[in-house]
Amino acid sequence: MTDEWTAGRIEDPGGEGPPTVAEWRPVTVPTRRPDADIDEGTNDGNREGVAYRTVFDDPRTHDGARDGGRERAILELRGGYGRTTVWLNGTKLGETGPYFVPGRFTFEPEATNELIVACRAPEVFAGIHDTDAVPSSFATPGIRWGVDIEARPETVLRRLETRPRLERGDDDRLRGTIDVDLEVDAGAAIDDAVTLSVRPVERGGGATMERIPVEADAGERTTVSRSVEIRDPSLWWPRGHGPQHRYAVRAKLGGDERERTIGFRHVERDAEGFLVNGERVRARGFTRLPGVAPEADVRRALEANATLVRARGHVPDPAFHAACDAAGLLVWQDLPVSGAGIATRLANDGDDEPDLVQRGRELATTLVREYGHHPSVACYGVQDEPATPFDEPIGGGLTGKLTVRYRAWRASIDRSPADAIADGFREDVSVPVVPVAGQPGTDPDASHLFPGWQYLEATDLPWLLETYPSLGEVVGAIGAGALADGVEPDGIDGIDAELYARRAADPEASRTYQARTLKTIVETLRRRECGVFALETLRDVATGGGMGVTTVDGETKPAYETVADSLEPVQAVLDEPPAPGRSVGISLCNDTNKTLEGTVAWRAGEDGDETTVSVEAFETVAVDTVRIPDGAETVELAVQAGNRSATNEYDL
Repeated sequence: MTDEWTAGRIEDPGGEGPPTVAEWRPVTVPTRRPDADIDEGTNDGNREGVAYRTVFDDPRTHDGARDGGRERAILELRGGYGRTTVWLNGTKLGETGPYFVPGRFTFEPEATNELIVACRAPEVFAGIHDTDAVPSSFATPGIRWGVDIEARPETVLRRLETRPRLERGDDDRLRGTIDVDLEVDAGAAIDDAVTLSVRPVERGGGATMERIPVEADAGERTTVSRSVEIRDPSLWWPRGHGPQHRYAVRAKLGGDERERTIGFRHVERDAEGFLVNGERVRARGFTRLPGVAPEADVRRALEANATLVRARGHVPDPAFHAACDAAGLLVWQDLPVSGAGIATRLANDGDDEPDLVQRGRELATTLVREYGHHPSVACYGVQDEPATPFDEPIGGGLTGKLTVRYRAWRASIDRSPADAIADGFREDVSVPVVPVAGQPGTDPDASHLFPGWQYLEATDLPWLLETYPSLGEVVGAIGAGALADGVEPDGIDGIDAELYARRAADPEASRTYQARTLKTIVETLRRRECGVFALETLRDVATGGGMGVTTVDGETKPAYETVADSLEPVQAVLDEPPAPGRSVGISLCNDTNKTLEGTVAWRAGEDGDETTVSVEAFETVAVDTVRIPDGAETVELAVQAGNRSATNEYDL
């Protein structure tokens, strides 16, 4: 297929015919910034969206000759954000569903063909794209992931769905079951059988193989189903807890085949966090926002010692989940339901918004169908940030604490729609569901905490968690922003200029402040043995700065290395930010599943010492108390426990 595309702002949607476009301009597909490819004004209240156009030859042509008409042409559209409609040679092929579900169309091509894909803004469930957490340009409809056009046999395997289940039998042995649904599109009458095989991906071993009869008349679509049992399945484990065993499920019919990779794992959640396959796992990491190649974010998260990435308010390209599967990185996957606007619409479900909650439940079912086979998915989120009671900055001290309590007391949301959607989730998944993630006062199942940025100081986090203990069980976002040199905060997406002005005098100071604030918050949560938390966010969403610990181009800020040190699985931390002339405690945090005995050494100025300490799995113990001498510029901690070593440094 051709790589040459043009695009333009839609002036007239065209009804059943192709849309009218103001001006066609060359673009790249897939595109992550459709607004940058076409004329200004695309996002200026435009609801008609963007159309994409390309011309391609008959894909069934091989070496200049048609293949006797025995093949069919298949178009697959991936990541068509918004309401997406497809036209071929002036004829409407159809519309796609949610952007994270591939749209597949069978068609009869001509020698040369014109394809037009029109993407219009979604009517509902835009997720994080419809908030100020990302640039408004991210809401521009477009083809985010790609388009494939290829020749396939007359009878094709149109869709392969796999749902792995893990159960323990009466004999206490694990049994794995893969429920398979296979949609067959019969271009000609068929009376045959699909060959279904399941084989291990990462190691040797025999494959399980079955044949599933299928009958269909010409032009008919039919679905065949089968449950395949895997005895004593090899389990998928998070990084640091075991291997990432996976299985390839392949369906073959004649000359056509499809494949999906699955993994067996079981996830539960209690007050202390996640249990994966019955074992405790600490889930600490970052939120991820849309806008960049997903594999790069997975790599950066791993290098920072993350064990979790939250796809906040959007559904990433499946390549993200596949990379997390391979790396053993847990994923907190949200529905695209974010912001106060959608919260209000869900709460008004009825005459004005008929069946909106039901549509949310259907969206949840669709998400599970498309992504539930990924073993890295550890939980699903429903509603993100339904209210923002702390938009206006709050200072510190006693007055600040009283104001925080008053704002939290005044805040309220109707969480029943989120709970109803979550109930629909629970009918289809065996992993935890987080109905509401948001700020204090919104009765969140996962809290968003921004002391030291929106309110109070970072050192006030213990007070906040003691005042509202449930906020410390699962934390979906913590953070502070920072800017690049020469940049003003006005107009930087994700940065509130007023908040920034209260925290930093200039960009360099902002980067130092971000690093210190995040270090204080992360280490406080670790000392308090919070089982699940994510920083807001891994990467800036725009040039110039933001809440990320790396820039939009992936360059690290000082906070990145600081957070990476604080997230070392076995790490010594100070109990509070140090200052010359003061005494401060040292604690040893152990995020591993083994009891460890090690040496903790400290140095401040010319003073230093070391001690031997034992720490149980997933626990934190007090180690020592350090008096920091006057004139010291840094405090350095070092841990040696078995084959693990780590250092942690604090600037004074």
